[in-house]
Amino acid sequence: MSTTTTGSTIDLSRPAIPFAREVRVELRKMFDTRGGLWLFIITGGLLLLAMALTLLVLALNDDVTITASGFAQIMTIPLSILLPVFAILTVSSEWSQRTHLTTFTLQPNRGRVIGAKFAAVTLLALGTLVLAAVFGALGNVLYGLLTDHDVVWNLTGKELLWTVVLQLAFFWMAFAFASLLLNTPAAVASFYVVALILPVVAYPILMALFGWARDLLPWLDFNYAATPLIAGEDVMGEPVDVGALEYLRFAFTFCLWVVLPGVLGFLRIQRTEVK
Repeated sequence: MSTTTTGSTIDLSRPAIPFAREVRVELRKMFDTRGGLWLFIITGGLLLLAMALTLLVLALNDDVTITASGFAQIMTIPLSILLPVFAILTVSSEWSQRTHLTTFTLQPNRGRVIGAKFAAVTLLALGTLVLAAVFGALGNVLYGLLTDHDVVWNLTGKELLWTVVLQLAFFWMAFAFASLLLNTPAAVASFYVVALILPVVAYPILMALFGWARDLLPWLDFNYAATPLIAGEDVMGEPVDVGALEYLRFAFTFCLWVVLPGVLGFLRIQRTEVK
């Protein structure tokens, strides 16, 4: 008696997953949880609250005025405080909840997964900036209606460009920290210490007391490095002749807090065992 064995074949002709679909999946995953959805809702509420409080102060104090540039600066504050958490969670939550087992099974190419997450974070940052711009423009119009002051649309292209650059830098910094640490509490704490607590609490005191701090700190903080590029003066209000040094400072801070941890985080994700 003879036995005939029929071999089976594996169809390898299935097309690869489109990168745009991976980006859409990563965007949807940001809002699939109640935590992510409520974080976005709270941020929108803070934008409305910031606009309302600003208008209230202006209505009660006739001597205080504001322009479109001022509204733009106020509207970016809630974005800088809360929304970078999205950039952290999109990476770190995969490892803390072990969903990376599924993610890297469906897409074994980890570089594409990281790229899709990075693109999703960038799109979220740009989208929220558009939302903040809408609220800022609305606030400026209401300011003209509620007060006797003229509406001033003085937001220059240079200010707008640097506002976008700084917001993207903070989002990318949060993403880089999450990639490097792969732990949500550690990434959130590290980001807020470097991006918020030190620049607001510690750095101003050091700059007021020590001359060396005025030279050193612009090499360590985005906002301190970018202020001369935006306003033509340093954080102490002293005029600055913007040159190659000022651009070098910003590039150095960007490499220090975005490029370096981002590259190390990319290498860590590529080599870390999925278990």
